[in-house]
Amino acid sequence: MIFENKNRNTRIVKVGNVLIGGENPITIQSMTNTKTSDVEATVSQILRLEAAGCEIIRVAVPDEESALSIRKIKDRIHIPLVADIHFDHRLALAAMSSGADKIRINPGNMGGREKLSEIVSLARERGVPIRVGVNAGSLEKDLLEKYGHPTPEALAESCLRNAALLEELDFSNIVLSMKSSDVVTTIEAYRIAAEACDYPLHLGVTEAGTLISGVIKSSLGIGTLLYMGIGDTIRVSLTCDPVEEVISGAHILRDLGIRKTGIEIVSCPTCGRCCVGLERLALEVENAIRGMETKNYIKLAIMGCGVNGPGEAREADLGIAGGVGEFLLFKKGQILTKVKEADVLEALMTELKKLI
Repeated sequence: MIFENKNRNTRIVKVGNVLIGGENPITIQSMTNTKTSDVEATVSQILRLEAAGCEIIRVAVPDEESALSIRKIKDRIHIPLVADIHFDHRLALAAMSSGADKIRINPGNMGGREKLSEIVSLARERGVPIRVGVNAGSLEKDLLEKYGHPTPEALAESCLRNAALLEELDFSNIVLSMKSSDVVTTIEAYRIAAEACDYPLHLGVTEAGTLISGVIKSSLGIGTLLYMGIGDTIRVSLTCDPVEEVISGAHILRDLGIRKTGIEIVSCPTCGRCCVGLERLALEVENAIRGMETKNYIKLAIMGCGVNGPGEAREADLGIAGGVGEFLLFKKGQILTKVKEADVLEALMTELKKLI
């Protein structure tokens, strides 16, 4: 089912050449894990992320050297860059002066109203939006005392009151996020905030974990919110190569029917009926399609036997259904040929390239 997830009418925020909110497409973000001051390593990683489909990239700015590196990085990349800053308002000023397209801060830890006012003034002058980013692990002490621990209500209150600090300075070019490592807490916090304001929301489950556990948590949290009509941009947070974050984000959007692009693999779990090496083949196909660029949506079925295999393969754009040491190759619902197991990967890739 393809559905319109944009049930929530939000303001529009411009980040470089990308629009967030309103009726604009949901964007996929990631964050580098290189030292931002290491320009070569950071640029190299961002270019890899771009190739994977990343549309907005965030970098950590823990020091002045990192802030000053932003200009050099931006000159060599092709997507908007967000500077992630904590505690030191001077780094926010330096990052914006170096060309950051957006900054992520927690207004409450920027050193008071006067310093926050300096940030807002330069952000307004340069048209730089601010993401108010609240995490469960750094919640204010008074809210922890009030709620006992980082509850959804505490996260939402923290985020909204920090946004209010910017509003008091007549600044509303704002994106909000309120992330927890707990899926249900994250969902509920965003739901509360979505009902209370019309700012675009950046979705994510923070500190979600390594590849498998992190993707599961993120899919549940981000996917549930998107299905509820909440969210304008997403980041899947994983303890691994950030390229996996982008790939995972694309899967979430595609599997919800929000963005039907790229190559989707459907493969059966195998059972005692399977007489071909389907697990190995499915992994080989998955590796072979990595990096393949296509603006179209292509459904690829890798099936192991004659129960569901022919039906799934026939419904896909391209598919194979296993027999005994061989496969039937389907394309657009029609059988093309019968292929030996040893030759099926090459045959499949040949037909896939024709479709692309």
